[in-house]
Amino acid sequence: MKKKLLQVVKFLYFFSCFFMLLGNTSFAYIDPSAVTYIIQAVAGVLIAVGAACTVYRHKIMKFFRKMKKKQAKKKSQEKEQEED
Repeated sequence: MKKKLLQVVKFLYFFSCFFMLLGNTSFAYIDPSAVTYIIQAVAGVLIAVGAACTVYRHKIMKFFRKMKKKQAKKKSQEKEQEED
């Protein structure tokens, strides 16, 4: 346990020193229209994923409905055979 903790501390130390020594300071400006574009892209992806999930959900539900109908039909046929 102590050895693992020491490894984690060493990694974090190396990681932070790496970024402190080799990191660049950048003076960047994010334009509001760029943020709007990013929001639109994320919204488009979320809507596409939601639509795909809905399509597949309907396909899965249709499959289970068919299975249920087949089972009900089979049970009704078995009942008819028992009555004869």
